[in-house]
Amino acid sequence: MRRPLLLSMTLALAPALITAACAKAPADPAAEAAVKQAQWPFTVTENGSFKEPWAMTFLPDGSALITEKAGKLIHFNPATGKRGEISGVPAVAYGGQGGFGDVIAHPQFASNGLVYYSYAEEGPDDTRGAAVARAKLVLDANGGGQLTDAQVIWRQTPKVTGRGHYGHRMTFGPDGKLWISSSERQKFDPAQDMKSNLGKIIRLNEDGSIPADNPFVAQGSPADQVWSLGHRSVLGIAFDANGKLWEHEMGPKGGDELNLIQRGGNYGYPIVSNGDHYDGRPIPDHDTRPEFIAPVVTWRQVISPAGFVIYNGTQFPQWQGSGFIGGLSSMSLVRVAFDGDKAREAERFDMGNRIREVEQGPDGALWLLEDGKDGSEGRLLKLTPKAG
Repeated sequence: MRRPLLLSMTLALAPALITAACAKAPADPAAEAAVKQAQWPFTVTENGSFKEPWAMTFLPDGSALITEKAGKLIHFNPATGKRGEISGVPAVAYGGQGGFGDVIAHPQFASNGLVYYSYAEEGPDDTRGAAVARAKLVLDANGGGQLTDAQVIWRQTPKVTGRGHYGHRMTFGPDGKLWISSSERQKFDPAQDMKSNLGKIIRLNEDGSIPADNPFVAQGSPADQVWSLGHRSVLGIAFDANGKLWEHEMGPKGGDELNLIQRGGNYGYPIVSNGDHYDGRPIPDHDTRPEFIAPVVTWRQVISPAGFVIYNGTQFPQWQGSGFIGGLSSMSLVRVAFDGDKAREAERFDMGNRIREVEQGPDGALWLLEDGKDGSEGRLLKLTPKAG
């Protein structure tokens, strides 16, 4: 089992390492021009808008839960357009990249009514961190409802200053475990420090307890939560049909990544990256340190990935098994084709707005949430096959 390297940022940027770093590989060939609307193989239908929406998930009855970053949870019925607010949402540390985050339903939601949600919360001395809670969702006849019996089951540790890089995307795996992305909060070093759960992929039992087969259980808390380490800002995680976990993360300048997650794997940040620091300081490339796991895909011309789904529906049979990533700065929907442990960008659709979230509906349609940047409205879009 590979042991994590407890190296500081100072060491990572020491002159010896910078000298050893080879020159950056040439930029990837320019992606083919994004597909314009006239050539889209789908039709887009607007289904209303939400204030700074961040995430959504579908319930078994076809309705959806949508989070608004400032701290609201909306129950929305796409068939009727009816919406209602869910009470019982915790106070959130709103600002920067922080606020109300992801929401997912328990795999047995139809019988237990449990939902899981993530958010940024305040700490002492101007610090903050992400938290994950679960609660029972009780809907009412008016389309709203409430969260009851809420329980926080996980927190980022330690809480730190700043308002960036929370991550806190969630998914349930085929193993029945809860998987959480915990970004490094723009603090660099914690991604390699096993006394912190920042910059890690987290794996928990559904109640927040620790699975006995996690790779670092013997090291105690919080290392016992960790499945992989050395991550930056992870804003999408999804399992493919073969049970493999993929994640994408916003890298530093010129270094967005798609990674295949391995048990106990160290992905190298901030010691290595295929990008550079935003202030221009170089970071050694992955190929200078082969003990770290390199990305499967690197976007040197960044897409600013957000939201992620691996499609398995029937409305777009040609896309079964493809991944779909929302692009923020690229204002696009990016399709990724997988081939075993390999992947590549296969197609990019020019959506004309920042895409924050991508989901698959119960009927196999694709759903997108536009980013409502700085408190503005973002549209909910439904993608269905174009007739003919």
